[in-house]
Amino acid sequence: MTSRIIRIDIDDSALPPPTPEIQQERKVAIFDLLEDNSFTLPAAARAEYDGSFALNLSIRERRLVFDVRTEDDQPITAFHLSLGPFRQVVKDYYQICESYFDAVKRLPPSQIEAIDMARRGIHNEGGRVLQERLDGKAEIDIDTARRLFTLICVLHFGG
Repeated sequence: MTSRIIRIDIDDSALPPPTPEIQQERKVAIFDLLEDNSFTLPAAARAEYDGSFALNLSIRERRLVFDVRTEDDQPITAFHLSLGPFRQVVKDYYQICESYFDAVKRLPPSQIEAIDMARRGIHNEGGRVLQERLDGKAEIDIDTARRLFTLICVLHFGG
């Protein structure tokens, strides 16, 4: 059986409503994540549960919380990660996204493409930071990390 996330919930109840662009990014990230992802817990955790996962993401006490559950919503584990290592890459990502959304409205395709390449580079960096922070807690591939990073951005800056 391949370990994967089959459901994702985001607790953003304490956050302001997201902008339409951020809401769209979030929907796309969740859709893509559920379509194709790789999420595995360490061997000790797999000995107790080796199935698909439900993932609840939230921020509690200024920490990013990955609440990992079974398909039928029984708790398995939770990771509490400091937001510090994400701050700069999230800030950079938001700045480049603003430039990209602005460019789409007024710049020629060649300039939009250059901004989009920079956006993808920062997005990859965010995915790598997440993989490093989850080391020893969960194993994810870079595509899963990138999609989860998008969701972290929504939570990190409060929509």
